[in-house]
Amino acid sequence: MEGRKRTIGWGVLALWVIVMALAAPLAGKLADVQRDRAVDYLPASADSTRVAHIMERMPGGDSTDLVLVYHRDGGLTSADKATATREVRKVAAEHPLTAPPQAVPSEDGTTLLYAVSSTEPGTDETARDAFVHDVRATVSGEVGGPGALATDASEVYNSLDGPLLYTTVAIVAILLIVIYRSPLLWLVPLVVAGVADFLSKAVTYALHQGFDISVSGQSTGVMTILVFGAGTDYALLLVSRYREELRRVPRPYDAMTAALRGCGPAVLASSGTVALGMLCLLAADMNSSRGMGPTAAVGVLCALVAMMTLLPALLVVLGRRVFWPLIPAYGSEPKAARRSLFATMGSSAGRRPLAVLLTGAAALAALGLGVLNLPGALKQEDSFSSTPEAVAAMKTLAGAYPEMGTQPVTVVAPTAGAPGALRTALATDGIAKAERGRSADGWTEISVVVAHPPQSAAETTTIEELRTALGDGVYVGGPSAEQLDMSDTSAGDRAVVVPLVIAVVLIVLMVLLRSLVAPLILVAAVVAVWVAALGIGGLVFEGVFGFEGTDPGLALLSFVFLVALGVDYGIFLMHRMREECLNGAEPGAAALTALRTTGGVIASAGLVLAATFAVLVNMPMVQLAELGFVIAIGVLLDTFLVRTYLVTSASVLLGRKVWWPGPLSKKTEAVPAPAPEAVRV
Repeated sequence: MEGRKRTIGWGVLALWVIVMALAAPLAGKLADVQRDRAVDYLPASADSTRVAHIMERMPGGDSTDLVLVYHRDGGLTSADKATATREVRKVAAEHPLTAPPQAVPSEDGTTLLYAVSSTEPGTDETARDAFVHDVRATVSGEVGGPGALATDASEVYNSLDGPLLYTTVAIVAILLIVIYRSPLLWLVPLVVAGVADFLSKAVTYALHQGFDISVSGQSTGVMTILVFGAGTDYALLLVSRYREELRRVPRPYDAMTAALRGCGPAVLASSGTVALGMLCLLAADMNSSRGMGPTAAVGVLCALVAMMTLLPALLVVLGRRVFWPLIPAYGSEPKAARRSLFATMGSSAGRRPLAVLLTGAAALAALGLGVLNLPGALKQEDSFSSTPEAVAAMKTLAGAYPEMGTQPVTVVAPTAGAPGALRTALATDGIAKAERGRSADGWTEISVVVAHPPQSAAETTTIEELRTALGDGVYVGGPSAEQLDMSDTSAGDRAVVVPLVIAVVLIVLMVLLRSLVAPLILVAAVVAVWVAALGIGGLVFEGVFGFEGTDPGLALLSFVFLVALGVDYGIFLMHRMREECLNGAEPGAAALTALRTTGGVIASAGLVLAATFAVLVNMPMVQLAELGFVIAIGVLLDTFLVRTYLVTSASVLLGRKVWWPGPLSKKTEAVPAPAPEAVRV
């Protein structure tokens, strides 16, 4: 019998080998479909998105626009100007340009600007990058502009995969070694998480091919973080229960069966809640947010499948020796533990629940005030934690040409109405220059130069006035208009997605906990954590990290992740409370018991998840660093303040009312716990 049971474990391993063999060709292709063009992040219905799509259909496809900058602080010499002329002519001779580049000298004589535009690369990112690198190899000045900025951003995103994966694996490995104190055990969940990450890449590629979901560097990076963070959390819960069962059950297979039966329903419920929360992002209008929803859900679900099938099979095959040197022997008792930190915390919450609740709520509210100190919208040139050449060129231009914009605005108008659109643009306040460009498929391109620095308040006002003057049917795009549309759309997405996430999570929790009050407590707690984490970001982003702006999508994405992941831990705690109540314990005692028995595992899981998201803080993209910081801080607040003190003290204060209107809010006698909900982590 035991041999047959071990054979089942080997059979599961063999099945996973087949799955990995089938997934390998798909996973390897994910990088080929990853896109980090502006149109892949833009709002689906915005003017700037329409402009980007129309420009792609113009003769030669979308143009790659560069700005060649020659600068000398003391003033350009005759030799400098001759060098610039010679190099620009060489660029024009080697590449088909839409117009001959013309020198635009600055008033102080320190700078020459040449606008270069080519349709040679079209919409192919590889061809665009090759064009930009070739121009940079030709000229001695700085190469900036939208095309160069896109190339620099693409290279940063492409460089993330290796460092992000290696750093995440290293952080998780260190934490697992500390938690398990075993030379072998830590490696098992880490290998399984790596398999889940590989599988998630294959599934994401298949979804892209089947449903054309947007795949970006940001979404795949976050997916990897989620796989390792959430997957390790599920592993911690399962291994903890498995170790406990090995002391009661002689055979590893039977112990694993009991462990899966015990913690499996809670893990399934929590991962399902996280996945549903992520899928709410499909309601967003922002392409980057909408694309992140399914990729994040895929990461969580792949982690779930791997940790609930492959991890148990490996542990059963390896047997008790995987826990060496702390092997849980059959019939043994765990060492008598000293009074745990969580027992101490629970006691303080139990003795003075009202004081603890009010103090904790006041602390979160005080931290939340930092939201008022968040820096303004992140400018395109401030998106990098380092300074690539395109950003350096933009800063040089901003200082040398304060009287004019150096980043053209693109207008596309129906060809029949193009002359009128050109006149309207020239008549709009704040427009320095406008000229007609290419025409195709009934549309005409108009290049507009604004007499204000890029992405300044004055330029934003001019773009808004230009859109109003041109009216419907004429679209205004370009980098500055894209940033404006992203900010406006992010606000609209929050108004749609935030209530949707709250509603979905509440419904799931009400079904799961058979209560209205308990789900409201959990959701209110994680919303408070979100505000507090953003507030801490407002206190450190500019002063400590030197970030000069906040990504428009930060509030929405951090909300979805913190609510979904925070409720994840709340499910484990509340499930154990409910089990204790079903066994006859009073709610106050049940809350303290749940905290004492689950606190250590949840704390370990919270530390792992926070550490994995903290990896993003060291990434060279400001939006990723901000997102990683807010989520990591939020997870820590949720684990050590909200879950430990606020939820526990609120449960003690409310007593049986916490389960209203379910049957537990009325009954006082012990009730046998239904088997599917016997969750003990």
